Amino acid sequence: MAILLYRLGRLSFRHRGRVLALWLLLLALLGGAAAAFSGPTTSKFSIPGTESQKAMDSLAREFPQAGGATGTIVVAAPAGGKLTPAAVAPVTEDASKVSGVVGAVDPFASGAVSPDGRYALVQVQFTSPADDITDAQREAFTKAGASADGLRVEHGGEIMRGAPEIGSTEGIGVAVAALVLVLTFGSLAAAGMTLLNALVGVAAGMAGLFALSSTVELTSTAPILALMLGLAVGIDYALFITSRYRQYLFEGMDREEAAGRATGTAGSAVVFAGATVVIALVGLAVAGVPFLTVMGVAAAATVALAVLVSLTLLPAVLSFAGPRVLPRKRRAPGRTPSPAEADAAFGFRWGRIVARLRVPVLVLGVIGLGALALPVQDMRLALPDAGTEAVGSPNREAYDLTTEGFGEGFNGRLVAVVSGDTAQATGAAAKEAAALITGTDGVLAVAPPQLNKEGTTALLAVIPKTGPTAAATEDTVHSIRDRVKGVEGATIALTGATAVGIDVSEKLGDALPVYLLLVVGLSVLLLMLVFRSVLVPLKAALGFLLTVGATFGITVAIFQEGHLADLVGLDTPGPLVSFLPILLIGILFGLAMDYEVFLVSRMREDFVHGSDAREAVVSGVGHNARVVAAAAVIMTAVFGGFVLMEDPVIKSIGFALAIGVLVDAFVVRMTLVPAVMHLLGRAAWWLPRPVDRALPDLDIEGERLHREIPVGHTTEEEELVKA
Repeated sequence: MAILLYRLGRLSFRHRGRVLALWLLLLALLGGAAAAFSGPTTSKFSIPGTESQKAMDSLAREFPQAGGATGTIVVAAPAGGKLTPAAVAPVTEDASKVSGVVGAVDPFASGAVSPDGRYALVQVQFTSPADDITDAQREAFTKAGASADGLRVEHGGEIMRGAPEIGSTEGIGVAVAALVLVLTFGSLAAAGMTLLNALVGVAAGMAGLFALSSTVELTSTAPILALMLGLAVGIDYALFITSRYRQYLFEGMDREEAAGRATGTAGSAVVFAGATVVIALVGLAVAGVPFLTVMGVAAAATVALAVLVSLTLLPAVLSFAGPRVLPRKRRAPGRTPSPAEADAAFGFRWGRIVARLRVPVLVLGVIGLGALALPVQDMRLALPDAGTEAVGSPNREAYDLTTEGFGEGFNGRLVAVVSGDTAQATGAAAKEAAALITGTDGVLAVAPPQLNKEGTTALLAVIPKTGPTAAATEDTVHSIRDRVKGVEGATIALTGATAVGIDVSEKLGDALPVYLLLVVGLSVLLLMLVFRSVLVPLKAALGFLLTVGATFGITVAIFQEGHLADLVGLDTPGPLVSFLPILLIGILFGLAMDYEVFLVSRMREDFVHGSDAREAVVSGVGHNARVVAAAAVIMTAVFGGFVLMEDPVIKSIGFALAIGVLVDAFVVRMTLVPAVMHLLGRAAWWLPRPVDRALPDLDIEGERLHREIPVGHTTEEEELVKA
């Protein structure tokens, strides 16, 4: 692989104009396709085959007028006052006139008025699903009741859940990344070139993603996840290759040769690191959840483009940059870093400190990460609801006002769908089911059945006593399902947003251990293939488990339990979004393997070239600590930028990824890994002979490249003349 990438790097360096033109053309074509074929994203989180989804599908066929989106208008009189039918009538009338509305139900006719008469709920039924509701319809809905003087009117429901928007907060992460690059390289040209390279890859990936959005159903979080990862890995991969290129220049190597060698060695590590991220993300398909599969594939495609850009466009841009990629003081003729300067670098000092204190470092690190993981035992999963949205948002205001007037259960209404072959059978089953559900613990009320025109499908609105994401509501859902199993003459299925959320969370929770086992097993096999070792992959897998445990623990403590929630701008703690753990495992696995490869590949390289096993560890940390630290800070900054968004789902994903990167890079990879490698010594690179013969040689460390293609050197004066 190293020889192939070496030739690709030299080719791109030599034909820089053509490579740049090809990428600009591709970017223009993808941008045009995105503009022409871009479609809407969806806010639906469902899993085919679950009881709740089967019921929703049945409603769409048998009771289409009840299958559209719903909205809720909450009306409240001033303190001490009471609502009257005449006062609420204008609200109901305005809502019924909104385009696409089947009907708005008068709360005095349906009984949706609080016992004290101060609060009322106007239920609004649309013909179209929530994803098809236009901005004009949504705006008209929010104006319903504007003429109701003296009353508080709030608008909520599923039609008010808009897709999270990409705003200026992400720019903060990019700005921090640019600053870190300048400090790392000491060159504006090198920093700008690295950042530009990453932005081209992200732009191409996002354009391609939106070009396909009209044919592939994308959740609203999929593009944001792709943007997060594309930016982070794009900058990191370019940083790693550029750092190796500059190192070769410092050693007096010709620029074209340096670009080829950097692409062949560091590029090989980038290919493997990118492949692990892609495999982990595509592997999300094992969960059997369509929306999660699409999210994983979308992010994986962006990562793959970032790798391709780093291997082709980056060498071409390095050719354009010339000697400006070096700090100004290093461009002077004959100026190269002395061994003493390199030896005094912080990375080497840190490597020796870890070597000297390896046992206490290892013990403290494992105990500390284990302690951070303790809150995981209380982790709860749920889909987001209006109760966790930002305070002041329309949906949150409607949620809080409903809770104030009726209780939190009215925000988590369930729907029992009764389907029979005849109207008589359906009616009898609906009556029996209503009686059974009414007597179920945790149920506050059951509304009279609503029938379709044929009378073969009935809907029972069920009000639980607790909110949508409460653990008690989950118990209530299971109790209802158990009690109605014995009803004969019709099939009964429980659905509604709350039931869907519970089904999705349970499905993802069941898939989590399987996926974790898959990812850990995959890491062992891949690293065994790359490093030709048994103990290095096992150590990497155990380190990854420590990272995941600590990251989950910190995220649960803040986002679920509310500790230090103000620091991340979280208004209301609650269960973690149900797809966060499995998504986090997939992404962190890929990123953890990035840092593992960047650090250990240099250790392996020095060991293969004759260095002592323990000195190779110091060398690996010494040469790459600065790059890994910079990469981790950049990734943390990019992910951290998303913590500033108001959407709690995006906020939690950004936070968990940022914390996970910090823990893995600085605690696990740069501290625990070298400590373990020092303890193992030469044994770290042991591999049984039969396995050694069976495994293909990927040559990540570039041993064959150094052996088969001799290095040509020039003096730095000659190099500057060429530039």
